[in-house]
Parts: sequence; structure tokens; C-alpha cells
Amino acid sequence: MGKAKAKLTPAEKAQRRSHTIKHLKQYSALYAMMILPLLYFIIFKYVPMFGNILAFRRYRPGQGMFGTEWTLRYFERFLKDPAFWRAFRNTLVVSLENLVINFPLPIIFAILLNEVRNKHLKKVVQTISYMPRFISTVVVIAIMNEILSPSTGLLNNFLHNVFGMTPIYFMNEPGWFRPLYILSESWQYTGWTAIIYLAAITGISSDLYEAAEMDGATRLQQIFHVTIPSIMPTIMVMLIMNVGRMLSIGYEKVLLMYTPSNSGVSDIIDTLVYRTGLQNQNYSYATAIGLFGGIIGLILVSGSNAISKKLTDESLY
Repeated sequence: MGKAKAKLTPAEKAQRRSHTIKHLKQYSALYAMMILPLLYFIIFKYVPMFGNILAFRRYRPGQGMFGTEWTLRYFERFLKDPAFWRAFRNTLVVSLENLVINFPLPIIFAILLNEVRNKHLKKVVQTISYMPRFISTVVVIAIMNEILSPSTGLLNNFLHNVFGMTPIYFMNEPGWFRPLYILSESWQYTGWTAIIYLAAITGISSDLYEAAEMDGATRLQQIFHVTIPSIMPTIMVMLIMNVGRMLSIGYEKVLLMYTPSNSGVSDIIDTLVYRTGLQNQNYSYATAIGLFGGIIGLILVSGSNAISKKLTDESLY
């Protein structure tokens, strides 16, 4: 048995209360700044979690918000549904390809940008690179439709005039869906994500580079032996976060790129939930599918966190 915690005297309680009040007054501005983010997470992240109960309840319109009877029929149903497994496979394929290509790109870009010695050029390139992040997804898809249009698109006109190729309806072809999705993600988010790695690189002590230079290390050797090992904790945290979001890729872009012709490769879990829940009004079935995706995401992020902690002693929590 451990020792019982000693009770505080009235004077000690008053002193602790006074210290707490003083602390709150001193950092009142910081605590005030936390109110909006805290409200956001409570209202839009935690409160909707109560809706997951619909995955285990049979919902009938007009007979209660949280269903009428307990059931597991919806889990049994989507596990036997070919449309779900097609969406699950498409989600994994798109997410893995996007992770393999677009995860290292910001790291490489940040390292290369850090090597630029002209400060003015460095700022210009960095500003231009992260500007696409502020363009709406709807606008991005509209730009893609204009550029890739089979009749008036710049790319098809170039291919036809220079190589005599027949116009291609890129946005409608199943084989072009994934490359276009990944390339648009690269263009829109590489510069923005690179800011995180640039901040990590900035925090590296210059003494390490000076010591490596004195040992005769070239710039390339300094990158591999100083820069990358120093930002490895940041890389691992970002990797864990990306793995955890594998089953919740941006469905807005997928939904805007979705056509009946490319549905075989563009239908993902989030679009299936959207069609099932909002269009077909089968709320319990859609909730069960979404809950399953969330559970798989939790397993993925927990597994990647455990592997990261074992291999590099770095973890997200």
C-alpha cells in the first residue's frame, strides 16, 4: 500500500488557489485563443461521435433520432457487399500510391529549397509553392477540366497539333483517374507541407554543419548525415499522421472527379458513405461503413506509431 496523500492545510489551499488565479491571469490571452479550437473539436469532432450508435440501431424515419432496435445487420450487410469491397480496395490503392509519391516530395523539396543560397529567390519559390494550398478544391477541379478538355483543353490541343494524337477525355478515363488525383495533390500540397520540414531544418544547429564541413563532408553528404537524421522525428510524426488518414482521403476532390465511366476506380469509402447516407437516406448502413473505416484508421495509426517507437524511439503519443 502506498502512502496516503497528505491533506493540504487551509493556508496551502489558499496559496495554491492564488497561484492558479495568478497563472490564469498571466496567460489569459493564450487560454482565450484556445476557446475557439476547443469548441470546434467539441462541436464538430466529439459530439458527432454519438451518431455512431446508428450503426448498431435500425433507423426508421419519424421513430426516434437514434433508431428503434439493436441490430448488427448493417455490419453483416456491408461485409457481404461487393460495392463496399470495391470501394475499400480503391481507397487503399489511391491512399498507398498517394503516400508513396506525395509523402517524400515535400521532404525533398524542403531540403532542396534549404540549399538555395539566394534568400530572395528562396522566398519567391517558397511563396509560389504554397499558394495553391489556398485554392478551393472546386476551383482546382475546374482548372483541370479546362486544361484537360477533349475539345478546348490546352493539353489535348498540344498533343493533337504536335503529335497528331486523337483527343483524350482524361477526366472520364478510368486509367487516368489516379494519376490526375495524385498529381493534383502534389501541385496543391507539396509547398504547404514543406513548410513543416523547413521549420525543422531551421532548428538544426549550425555547429553540426560546420563540424561535418571540417571533416570534409560535401553538401550531399551533409544532407544525408546531418539534415535528414535531424529532421527524422518530424518525418516519423508526419508519416504516422498520414497513415492514420489513409482511409479518409479528401472525398471532395474524388466526388468532383467522379463520373459513371471511372466509378470502378474512383468510388472510395467516403463517396460510398455519401451516396448511401445522403442520397439513398440509408443512415444506419452508411454509419456502419463509416465506423468501420474509422476503426481501420485507428488500427493503422496505432500500428504505425508502435512500429515507429520501436524502430526510432519516436511516437505520436
